[in-house]
Order: sequence, then C-alpha cells, then structure tokens
Amino acid sequence: CVTLDVQAACRDTTVTQELLKEGFHRDLLVKVELGEDAGGCAVAAQVRLPPGIYVDPYELATLQQHNLTKAVLFPDVIDVEAPEYLARDLLLLLFLEPDARCSRCFRAAVPVHARYHRPAQGTEEALVVLESPEVLLCCCHSQLSAECWKPAEVDAPCSSDNTSPCQWHSTKHSPAYEESMLRVPVGLKEHSSLVCALTLLTTVLCSGLILAAACKYGHF
Repeated sequence: CVTLDVQAACRDTTVTQELLKEGFHRDLLVKVELGEDAGGCAVAAQVRLPPGIYVDPYELATLQQHNLTKAVLFPDVIDVEAPEYLARDLLLLLFLEPDARCSRCFRAAVPVHARYHRPAQGTEEALVVLESPEVLLCCCHSQLSAECWKPAEVDAPCSSDNTSPCQWHSTKHSPAYEESMLRVPVGLKEHSSLVCALTLLTTVLCSGLILAAACKYGHF
C-alpha cells in the first residue's frame, strides 16, 4: 500500500531520445517530460555513451561558446581517432532547456559520432545500444519531495556556466523509456585478402610513380 501511495504521488517522468540524421555523424536529441513542476530547478539528462559512440570535446566547446548547447563531459579528454574496440564508455551531463509548448517539458540536442568497428563475419553492420538517459534535477532554492527524488552521486555544477558542484537528485522510480539503436557500417572479414592485396598494389604503384618522378625531375 505504501509503495502504491508513493507511485501515485510521484507522477511518471518520461524521457525519449532520438538519433537524427544518417551515417557516422548524428545529433542526439533528448526530451523529458517531468511528472511535476520543476519549480525553477535545473533539469539535466545523464547519458552513458558506450565505446561505439562519442562526443567530440572540441566541437562541444565551440558549440558552448556560441550558446548552442550546454553539457559536461566525463572524461573531458577523449581520443577521437580511436576505434570502438580501443575506446571506453563516456558520461555526458546534458543540460536541458524548457520547451515552450509544454510547461513540464525540457529538451536539448548534442552532436555525436560513431567510431569505426572491427570487420565482422557475415554482416555489414554493427549495433551500438544507447541506453535511456537518467533524469536529474538540481534545485538550489526549493525542496524536492523525498518520496519521489533521491540524492544522486553526480559531481557536477547546476549549470555549465558554474564551477561549484551542487546536489543533484534522480527519480526513485524508473521513468518510462526505450533504448536506441545505432547501426554502424563495418567491413566484411571475407574481403580481408582482397583489401590487403589492393592496398599493397596501390602502395607499390604510387611508390613507383613517386620514385620515377624523383629520378626524372630531381637533382641529386
């Protein structure tokens, strides 16, 4: 009975995410509808990015300079050239902006990029599973219901413009969500011999052309 009462008092929070555009370079759109009025609180989505997808910290810094997005990335130093099998998970705290069409709705978007994967056997695609974000609230001037919200272990400020960490809260009951799938093109292992042969042939041919040009026009 107590559990039912708490769930009734804590109206459902919904979170949805969409991967816009096509190819390796996409936009991640996160939309949240709170079950209650935020009351001036900062709203954020904590997104865990698997090794197959990443946010470029340099691109993120440029976007923040132009006030196009607000986010904190952990860690903030990333090898953007690393393939999927040499990368690691990332944590993105994406600050959401109010949606003018809905009083309890918030949204934000950030560019994400797929990493190259190992060649696969019998398939031309690799699947990257993107779990639903965790909804977080940071209220500096108001109190959240202890029945509905619990302190979250997030060491981050209430906004990207502030450097002082504050207390974030997450919902005590899981919000409605769905996972997202990113399909990344990969090479076929069956083509390995052909690719190696063509690469070797191209290398020898180009090296020969460079050597011939150097002998003909060079001064030794």
